[in-house]
Amino acid sequence: MHPRIEDYALIGDEQTAALVGLDGSVDWLCLPRFDSGACFARLLGEEENGHWRIAPRGVQGPCTRRAYRPDTLVLDTEWETAEGAIRVTDLMPQRDRAPDVVRIVEGLRGRVTVRSALRLRFDYGWVVPWMRRADGHRVAIGGPDAVWFRSEPEVPTWGEDFTTYSQFTVAEGESVAFVLTWHPSHESRPPLVDPWEALRVSVDDWQAWAARCRYDGPHRDAVVRSLITLKALTYVPTGGIVAALTTSLPEEMGGVRNWDYRYCWLRDSTLTLGALLAAGYQDEAEAWRNWLLRAVAGDPADLQIMYGLAGERRLPECELPWLSGYGDSRPVRIGNGAVDQLQLDVYGEVMDSLSLARTSGLPPRPHIWSLQCALMKWLCENWRQPDEGLWEVRGGRRQFVHSKVMVWVAADRAVRALEEHPELSGDPAGWRAVRDEVHREVCERGYDPERNTFTQYYGSRELDAALLLIPRVGFLPPDDPRVVGTVEAVRAELGHGGLLRRYSTEDATVDGLPGDEGTFLACSFWLADALHMTGRTKEARELFERLVGLANDVGLLAEEYDPSTGRHLGNFPQAFSHIGLVNTALALFGAEKAG
Repeated sequence: MHPRIEDYALIGDEQTAALVGLDGSVDWLCLPRFDSGACFARLLGEEENGHWRIAPRGVQGPCTRRAYRPDTLVLDTEWETAEGAIRVTDLMPQRDRAPDVVRIVEGLRGRVTVRSALRLRFDYGWVVPWMRRADGHRVAIGGPDAVWFRSEPEVPTWGEDFTTYSQFTVAEGESVAFVLTWHPSHESRPPLVDPWEALRVSVDDWQAWAARCRYDGPHRDAVVRSLITLKALTYVPTGGIVAALTTSLPEEMGGVRNWDYRYCWLRDSTLTLGALLAAGYQDEAEAWRNWLLRAVAGDPADLQIMYGLAGERRLPECELPWLSGYGDSRPVRIGNGAVDQLQLDVYGEVMDSLSLARTSGLPPRPHIWSLQCALMKWLCENWRQPDEGLWEVRGGRRQFVHSKVMVWVAADRAVRALEEHPELSGDPAGWRAVRDEVHREVCERGYDPERNTFTQYYGSRELDAALLLIPRVGFLPPDDPRVVGTVEAVRAELGHGGLLRRYSTEDATVDGLPGDEGTFLACSFWLADALHMTGRTKEARELFERLVGLANDVGLLAEEYDPSTGRHLGNFPQAFSHIGLVNTALALFGAEKAG
């Protein structure tokens, strides 16, 4: 049986990351990048598909306790046994040339015999590497991948069933460090990292970074943990932020809603930028803005909903049949076919992000406005098309209301830029005409006067949690009766256990998929925001408290949550969920507590 999704903690080096279970097993790690093939894929298969467990000999279950060191991504896991107690400290130091995983075993009490079992399987558990000894280390090679494995001080190792085992005893005050280092197999071994120095530097660097957070309100620890998680999901060479660390963790246990989230979505751009800027992380916000500019450069007709870590455009989707899937949830997919969809909302999100960047004082770039004008030219000619919408449905294109609202956002931000910056030139009359026409059409065709709510798409009786963003983007003021009615309707019809679904899955013709999904945590944060904006701040804060309480023992959130079983669902940890937590905390408490 797989560990629960929420049983995992995250360690990373801002180019890739690993998931460590409560049982001390690293069950997911892609090297050298977030979107590379996994060398530990037990998360989506079996132990045979790769993992690395360190724990007291004979102990099969979870640890006694674990926690991150305050304001860091350094994880301490402790075991109490009849013989004594040990601590395993896990980290991935920020890399110089090569990615390293450092695991330091420390004796706390008595004398404890510890066992390490390292099972490397390259290419998502498919390739069994050739393992040999070299220079006192073990090196595993399989095709393009090479991994060096060593301990300090050196402890006995042996191979059995294509697994490398180590066993040793630590007494109080003693420690043993393991280091696993990847490099391309055609290159020589990279310089060795000092594990203890790596630990010291990592703690200092993370704590210095966290200290820059300007938020000082309630649940500051949760906000800082969310910001650290966003930083950990950043591919630092380019500034891109992946939606999640994983692929194919299911939105329904045993179901087919299993997608690869190791890419960068434009959907998240404005909300991410706003969170980083408001929390005091100007450099990270600028890096994300610059990634965005590079990714979307080119023909506006080719604008995609997502890109690779460096702005790659081709992300072909395929299935990995040799993996059994998390909880038998198949297929396991890599790549994401939704990259080819038309989603008109991304034009609004890009325009809104660049508008926010301009008003927030990020350093200007001379070509930004010409790019925005090109986007507006295409949008003015094509906004009437149906699209697949924000949630990447696979049931065909429709006239989604949220998409049209974001078209209005694009036109509105363009008009406002001309009004606020007279030195810019554009098409103010044309953009105003589109803005007014879209607003009029949405209010006529996307609104149900009988129920006093906006709808998922024109003529539909279905609802969509993205409608909660209408007041946030300024399409209508929060006190407009249609906004208040929409918040009430969405809460009533999409609510489940006090949280919120994205949309109803009962009408399978919309998303084109069988089965169901859990409540969507980002949407539940949007509900708290909408309640606050419509004057129901007490209810908003109560909902926020509930959502913060859903984080696992080390403060991480998945994409979804099932109130019926109390289980996390979907890819993990999910940037969109943590962005929601930060933005909602800032909205509810930032004005009174931000420094």
